[in-house]
Amino acid sequence: AGFRPCLRCRPELAPGRALCDAVPRLARAAAHRIAVGALNGRAVGQLAGELGVSDRHLRRVLERELGVSPLELAQTHRLLLAKRLLADTSLPVTRIAYASGFQSLRRFNSVFRERYRLSPGALRRAPRGASGSGSAAAPVLDLIRLTLAYRPPYAWESLIERLGRDALPGVERVESGRYGRTVRLEGKTGVVFATAPAAKTHLDVDVSPSLLPVLMPLLARLRHLFDLDAEPTVVDAHLERAGLGMHVARRPGLRLPGALDGFEAVFRAILGGRAGLAASDAGRQIVEALGERLDSGIPSLGLLAPDATCVAEAGAAGLEALGVARRSAEILASLARALAGGTIWLEPGSDVAAAHRSLRAIDGVGERLATQIMMHALHWPDAFDASDRELQRSAGAAGAAALRARAERWRPWRAYAALHLREGGREPGGV
Repeated sequence: AGFRPCLRCRPELAPGRALCDAVPRLARAAAHRIAVGALNGRAVGQLAGELGVSDRHLRRVLERELGVSPLELAQTHRLLLAKRLLADTSLPVTRIAYASGFQSLRRFNSVFRERYRLSPGALRRAPRGASGSGSAAAPVLDLIRLTLAYRPPYAWESLIERLGRDALPGVERVESGRYGRTVRLEGKTGVVFATAPAAKTHLDVDVSPSLLPVLMPLLARLRHLFDLDAEPTVVDAHLERAGLGMHVARRPGLRLPGALDGFEAVFRAILGGRAGLAASDAGRQIVEALGERLDSGIPSLGLLAPDATCVAEAGAAGLEALGVARRSAEILASLARALAGGTIWLEPGSDVAAAHRSLRAIDGVGERLATQIMMHALHWPDAFDASDRELQRSAGAAGAAALRARAERWRPWRAYAALHLREGGREPGGV
């Protein structure tokens, strides 16, 4: 009995993923890339080509969905970042202009005066509220402190505990509620730290000055890594109604950890902690052997994780020599080549169906691996693998079919449901 779900709208899919959402989905993908600096020094036509559409169609879609042109949207993001840096740091105006994506100080001053009706210096001289954190609060190494806001509740301790379990020695560390890691982005290197101050609704993020030229994409990637754009009240309320109220009550605001880039998600899926002890040990050996040394001033953070190009050059034979099982080495090398060559794009805003097809087309990538990669690289909130025995045990389901049937109630937030079950299964006495 009841109504048949619409075969075109696909209401069971996560929000924004149905066929009828194709135009809004393109707008979101373009907006995401613009937000991370895709038009800083690049033409709109290049972005359109990467998205597989014409320049004209991309402009039309953004005008329809957001009411602005691509360049206007990019300029807004630059100004917002510049305003934050002026208000919250003591950086020179020239450095702020370039860190915000402007190609010249003259252009920055002109656009700023046009939009805000005052000069950058006048904004900095204006009285600041008590909420400004300021770079003076950064703990060590002359780091620049910024804030990243989120919607409460936020299960920070659960998130960094999970990140700590999967941390790559020399690349990441979690200590006293603080997450730190080395970063390489668009040729720039440095370190970042993040912590969640009590009674606040933001993270304090400390960034190396060397990362200022890539600050815009870096902040967007950190938001993805820490799942700061989630709407926890929506997710939690849905899962409570779907029979996971006990789990939600234990960990309200549980967040799905992302990755700084697509290859990092691939690397962790194949050689991370959940892949088993032997695979995890091999992953550490790869980082030690192929990772670039970084003079960060922090002994425990002195390695840069190898990127897709580096791993692709090592090849399957090189990975196998470092302790990776032959099949895993072949899969990792194939995925590294695809990412380095641009045939697969694994970032938030990617088309999930296209990414899934591309992943499954690679020899050795099964449904379980593809699902795990998309969950963390694309932040696919409905990613779910019913064949996962750990999930079956945690849910008390007698096999994949039983778990798949039960999980229908958790749509479109099955990835969060799976995370609740895994975290609950780690507690004494299980779930």
